Amino acid sequence: MSYYDLTSIEAEYDMVIIGGGPAGCTAAIYGKRDDLSVLILEKQFMGGALITTYEVENYPGIPETISGVDLAKRFYQHAENLGAHIRNGTCTNIEMDGNIKLVHVDGMDKPIRAKTIILCTGASPRLPGATNEDKFFGKGLSVCATCDGTFYKGKTVAVIGGGDAAVEEGEYLTRHVDKIFLIHRRVGFRAAKVALDRFLGSPKVETILDTVVKSMEGDPYLETLILENTKTGETTELKVDGLFVFVGSTANSQGFENMATEIDANGYFITDNLMNTGVEGVFAAGDCRKKEVYQITTATNDGTLAAKGATKFIIENF
Repeated sequence: MSYYDLTSIEAEYDMVIIGGGPAGCTAAIYGKRDDLSVLILEKQFMGGALITTYEVENYPGIPETISGVDLAKRFYQHAENLGAHIRNGTCTNIEMDGNIKLVHVDGMDKPIRAKTIILCTGASPRLPGATNEDKFFGKGLSVCATCDGTFYKGKTVAVIGGGDAAVEEGEYLTRHVDKIFLIHRRVGFRAAKVALDRFLGSPKVETILDTVVKSMEGDPYLETLILENTKTGETTELKVDGLFVFVGSTANSQGFENMATEIDANGYFITDNLMNTGVEGVFAAGDCRKKEVYQITTATNDGTLAAKGATKFIIENF
């Protein structure tokens, strides 16, 4: 069955999951193990943001390095093999009808009836707030090294960030570029030490610390970064062919604000320990949920708990 065949979607499900990343697929697996009817709706690519990760080397039970694409395939194939329905579709709105949720999907005449909803909508990368950044998005400014890194073969790029994403994506870039400037607003890094040491050990990498990007210049493509030292206020210019930004993210909760009683300033759903959003029968899991650590393992944990919460809700209310 084609993932794009919306006509094959049933009229009602026990569990509708919005988002097909690790959290959504895990929720589907546990939902099917509890003998629920389950639908995953993914508006872009099955596997979510995981498919933009070049290599995964810290997922339990897989000691060898695996690509994000291959790990994502394992997730959604596992869910599909258990009987979950997986479709590409965009949820445009969710309405409450008593204990039933009406899920409106672009391209479908009638809404899907769902006993429970699990929001696994993920998050989108944040930009640094520099002058002209909108002008250069896609013209030298990128938020995905594995997507765009090959365009900079033999060139000079900068990476902004000090966490795991900046280091992991930066390490991927060392396979293609000649030079990387790692720009970080402070001296200390949040990235895992093993990966950080490996990245900084590359002869291609040079750090620029206590520094932020104030402006981006060029015509029509990015050519120069205007940098500002956070301690002295001194500004300098840095010539680059490209800039990759990894400075955090904002949750993809737009349009689902009515599905939670509390959302923080960055759009993240605030839940209890079973991933309840505060709206009966609605749960949130993965990168769209407020938590301390954002990793594949924490996403699968969220998905497990959300599915168990959904099962409990169905037993108690239907």
